[in-house]
Amino acid sequence: MTQRERMLAGKLYDPADGEIMREQTGCTAAMREFNTLGLGDEARMAQLMRAMFAEVGEGTYIQPPFYANWGGAHVHLGAHVYANFHLTVVDDGNVYIGDNTMIGPNVTIATAGHPVLPSLRARGIQYNMDVIIGANVWIGAGALILPGVKIGADSVIGAGAVVTKDIPAGVVAVGNPCRVLRPIGERDETFYYKDLPVDL
Repeated sequence: MTQRERMLAGKLYDPADGEIMREQTGCTAAMREFNTLGLGDEARMAQLMRAMFAEVGEGTYIQPPFYANWGGAHVHLGAHVYANFHLTVVDDGNVYIGDNTMIGPNVTIATAGHPVLPSLRARGIQYNMDVIIGANVWIGAGALILPGVKIGADSVIGAGAVVTKDIPAGVVAVGNPCRVLRPIGERDETFYYKDLPVDL
């Protein structure tokens, strides 16, 4: 089994392997150009996103700058996904983001990990675990989502949360480590912020 095959299978592997490095380097050119663009460059940004990402749904917008180890090559974006400034994705493994998900500024999604055993770390050994984010999720500013995590549809991840384990659908989850605070329910149908009523 090659190091690249080990990488794709979620096994321990050497990320500095020559085949992996050549492929990874080739994936980052579009990201570099993307990060030079801004408002008014939406048409070119959309072209680059189709080149950068494994999948990009209709109406998806990523605000530059965007950073990823593989330039987004292992990132699968649904339709109408929005990510604010400085989304960082350690995309050595796959990241799946569902339709209508919103991501605040300075969010990090990491798929890569390193063994606890010092002798393996000294050799630069790594492993990857996919991250799956359901549809219609809101991830607050500065959140950190760790390898192997699944976040259920319609949930809200609070600003600054460190998501170390799976979060179910339809909840508000906050903190470090991130934990479920409450289900999304009837009060959320009446008030959108504190005691401010929904008036649409």
